[in-house]
Amino acid sequence: MRTLLLFTSIVFCLFLAACDTGPRSSIGFSLPDGDAEQGRAVYTQLQCAACHEIDGVPQNAGTAEPAISVALGGTVHRIKTYGELVTSVINPSHRLASGYAEETIQADGKSLMRNYNSVMTVDELIDLVAFLQSKYNLQKFTPTKYRGYYPMG
Repeated sequence: MRTLLLFTSIVFCLFLAACDTGPRSSIGFSLPDGDAEQGRAVYTQLQCAACHEIDGVPQNAGTAEPAISVALGGTVHRIKTYGELVTSVINPSHRLASGYAEETIQADGKSLMRNYNSVMTVDELIDLVAFLQSKYNLQKFTPTKYRGYYPMG
């Protein structure tokens, strides 16, 4: 009973946090659908493959070996949302990639990823995000029985 009460309290708090209607809320924010093929062209044009790796997309073709290869796409247990991908492109320091040595992805707590905000159009952004999102495959979670309980995601 105590566990159920704790779980319910946590879910309620998360619900309240998601209901932020202040001036920094994302409520009402929506971009049109992008074109994944155009997004692939943007990915190539902006030379994203100099530091990022996506299965089926040549990395850094015709140039020197990349200093780092941050993987994008692949099979995941939780899909990257549209908002997460947009934020990763326009504010790469918001959340740094995990699993990499700090000095290879950041300096002074800021991402080493170049800021493309002044060189990329909104159309290019939405197409790039459509391309990136198409590279993620959601693997459904299959709970396993453990001592008569099923683990929570």
